[in-house]
Amino acid sequence: MKTENYIPQPVDTKDVQLPEELGPLVEKMSKNVHEIWAETRIEQGWTYGPERDDANKKHPCLIPYEELPEEEKVYDRNTCTETLKFILKAGFDINKR
Repeated sequence: MKTENYIPQPVDTKDVQLPEELGPLVEKMSKNVHEIWAETRIEQGWTYGPERDDANKKHPCLIPYEELPEEEKVYDRNTCTETLKFILKAGFDINKR
């Protein structure tokens, strides 16, 4: 398959409703996803910059999760929500110890 012909086909999770008690988990996961992303970028030599600059490895989101603009937090939350929904759709349970 050639790259230009790639068509994403994620598992359809529209029929999965996350239990309300997983709301705090989504937020904790979202923060951790951001932390992992930021750590990886920093290890690759990226630093904070007010505007994204790939040539100079500057990125405006290399800040604590709490300081991110809401639209960036939403991106992380959506990733985490869809991951949790996939886990449930795949037949696994999510339990708090």
